Amino acid sequence: MEATRTFSEGRVEKEPIAQVLEPVGHRMSLSDPENPMNWPLSKKIYASAVGWAFSFVVAFGATAYTAGISEVVLEFNVSMTVAVLGLSLNLLGIMFAPIITPHLSERFGRSPVYFVSIPLFALFTVGAGASKSFASLAACRFFAGFFGGPCLVLIEGTFADVWSAEATGVYYSALAVSSYVGTGCGPLICGFVVAAASWRWTQWVTVMLALAAFLLGIGVPETYPREILRRRARRSGNAGPKLAKAESGETLGEMIKITLFTPLQMMFTEPLVAIATLYVAFNFGVLFSFFISVPVVLNLTYGFDVQQAGIAFTAALAGSLLSALTSVIIDRLTYPRQLAKNNNNLLDVVEYRLLPAMFGAFGLVISLFWIGWTASPTINWPSPVLGTMLYVWGSQSIIIGIVSYLFEAYPPAGTLSALTAAASTRLAFAAIIPLVIIQMIKGLTGAWALSTFGFIAAAFAPLPWILFKWGPTFRARSKHGHMRTGIHVIAQQSTV
Repeated sequence: MEATRTFSEGRVEKEPIAQVLEPVGHRMSLSDPENPMNWPLSKKIYASAVGWAFSFVVAFGATAYTAGISEVVLEFNVSMTVAVLGLSLNLLGIMFAPIITPHLSERFGRSPVYFVSIPLFALFTVGAGASKSFASLAACRFFAGFFGGPCLVLIEGTFADVWSAEATGVYYSALAVSSYVGTGCGPLICGFVVAAASWRWTQWVTVMLALAAFLLGIGVPETYPREILRRRARRSGNAGPKLAKAESGETLGEMIKITLFTPLQMMFTEPLVAIATLYVAFNFGVLFSFFISVPVVLNLTYGFDVQQAGIAFTAALAGSLLSALTSVIIDRLTYPRQLAKNNNNLLDVVEYRLLPAMFGAFGLVISLFWIGWTASPTINWPSPVLGTMLYVWGSQSIIIGIVSYLFEAYPPAGTLSALTAAASTRLAFAAIIPLVIIQMIKGLTGAWALSTFGFIAAAFAPLPWILFKWGPTFRARSKHGHMRTGIHVIAQQSTV
């Protein structure tokens, strides 16, 4: 794949498509055998599997804690709301990862960050499991999220390093499954663990999984092209390669601007980013509130214990896998065809990445009313549980569609800032909404609490459709867009 870059003086140069569309990296020739995109399929799958496993473990650790939250309330004599801080603080720790990880990855490569992140995550998870006070537990949970968070960010870079930009929709489906299945497996597995042992074992199991992921990753090759070039120069004893300026910035001021100030600015000045960020933030907030509300509602309505409530999350796993499958099918049936119809101009078909989100929006609305009004002693428990499956299907489809859209809607620096805005904001909402969900259920009843979310979801449902129709206009007017940078992207068969 190649692209053409048109400069202000009229000069046109061909370059790999990945250099134009994929953020922070890809400065290797497509004929270079060390280019991760030229690796054998088995090597690509191994590198992707390691990133997937690291992401899964951190996501698992975030929600595994919720299986033992009732015991935390009793042991430390705190309220349920205070106990939920163990989840919320972990997510707030992860919230910093999109801001700092690109800079670490730029300077050290992907693999060193992975192999520093996961041991520190495990260390603070051990601290959480051994805590003698709730303050200690809360602090360790925060730092476990803070140090584990880069794994949830790096997986996007790893997949972008080894897979073609054309496969963005496909590999975003795969990486979304790592976090959704990871969060679903947390209460599912640890529901049995807590019943057999204690809440502390939610942390010990997480540490065991972290160790397993670490061992799986031993020997994983570096995937970041800029770091591969730097290492090759060091091995040969040559001076470092002349690389283009890092898209994540080089000075401290540039780094703060690109992953802190520019994301904040884009949320208020870029309609595309504002719409996408608001929608995924609401989506994630409701999703993580389920890890608190579902066990409570199933217990109060059907008398479910912690094991039975954990089993209910199998529906969430099914929803995640179904979402990945349908998103891949939609992407493969539409994107290549539209690309061909538009003379392989990738910028003309970016909005087709939104299709999973456009369909998922309806699932989100229907599921919230479904769960809210069928979680009743007069209706059998499979009904609200199946509603949860539909919610997860819609939720993940929205994430896949919108995040893969943001990934291609801007050139590299803009992409990094847009994705940072969406990622950090949705994690902040995911931390906040679980803190109020119990009060909402008590004050409004479960039916009206979820109906409130349902009405908000209904108001948000047109947003992907709005982006599909007016996204090209938003992108053309954006000062961060391709048109303002002099980049015109054409996909064609490589001549290398």
